[in-house]
Amino acid sequence: MSAFSPLDRRMMARALQLAAKGLYSTRSNPRVGCVIARGERVLAEGYHQRPGEGHAEVRALQALPESESDLSTATAYVTLEPCSHYGKTGPCSEALIKAGIGRVVAAMVDPNPDVAGSGLARLQQAGVEVGSGLLESEARSLNPGFIQRMESGFPWVRLKMAASLDGRTALASGESQWITEAPARLDGHRWRARADAIVTGVETVLADNARLTPRADLPQGCSSASEPPLRVVLDSQLRTPADAALLGEAGRVLILHRDGADSPRLRALLDAGAECAAIESSEKGLDLPSVLRYLGAAGVNECHFECGARLAGSLLEEGLVDELLYYLAPVLIGSEAKPIAEFSLQALSEKKAFKVVEERRMGRDWRFLLQPQR
Repeated sequence: MSAFSPLDRRMMARALQLAAKGLYSTRSNPRVGCVIARGERVLAEGYHQRPGEGHAEVRALQALPESESDLSTATAYVTLEPCSHYGKTGPCSEALIKAGIGRVVAAMVDPNPDVAGSGLARLQQAGVEVGSGLLESEARSLNPGFIQRMESGFPWVRLKMAASLDGRTALASGESQWITEAPARLDGHRWRARADAIVTGVETVLADNARLTPRADLPQGCSSASEPPLRVVLDSQLRTPADAALLGEAGRVLILHRDGADSPRLRALLDAGAECAAIESSEKGLDLPSVLRYLGAAGVNECHFECGARLAGSLLEEGLVDELLYYLAPVLIGSEAKPIAEFSLQALSEKKAFKVVEERRMGRDWRFLLQPQR
């Protein structure tokens, strides 16, 4: 295929806008958008909304006017390679072939080993003109968790922190509400809502009786999923109370514990509606890579950690953080307050370095989105 034209770029940019509409609802599936156009004229659009429902290409094909029965001169712009396998829905590549589409442009090849180029190959074999790589970096940024899970088995780990100017999260007494103000807290709930799983440690559950749910009054479009994110508690000794607030909320709660943990406690939590699973552990607690592999195998793409300093420090120390969501409040709360993370270095050369991906003002506070320099 020849180089992509400015028109191709505009159409793919629109497909990416459509894909972003599934930011809060696709859960284990990727966020995908599709535009079917003939030249400058858009014939139909679609995006994937929820697992088990029609993919973006199918939705776009279903939205075509009855008068558009000949698609031989039309192009389908798709933000992810059309699938070629049977899952909960049929292969999108076959649907496009059956519709008689003349050309397909994908932003990126699907990292799913079940697809990985076979969708585009199938289209090409059927005589469809194909191309890929248009606005690929933008497409990848929409699906960091899906891509990483397909390539490594690990979900994308986002660690959320909120701290004072002196890097503290709570007073020595444990008081922490509120370091940041309302705009930053609302933004944090938006990030909760887009995650597949919200993860914390049992210490946070015991100290705050945390519910780990996105706020119910989020702006329209931030809570369009059929069910809330999975809530996960890392609790090696099963100390989560059976009457904990998070067990009284709608949605699934998964408690990960070490093998051989107290049986009566396990039974009480199961009776309270929790799901429980044993994870490889050591004297220090649950093995965090094993935790992430377990969640990846369960279909978790984006893992949103909101936790105490010890667990945050372990994630950072082991190099498991893919993205740091950092809220900075313009206040000082003193040297005896609790640190943002607990880990130690032997030399300054071991420091954890991050690059700033985005910075944004949130009322009086600031939000930084950072990724490790690897």
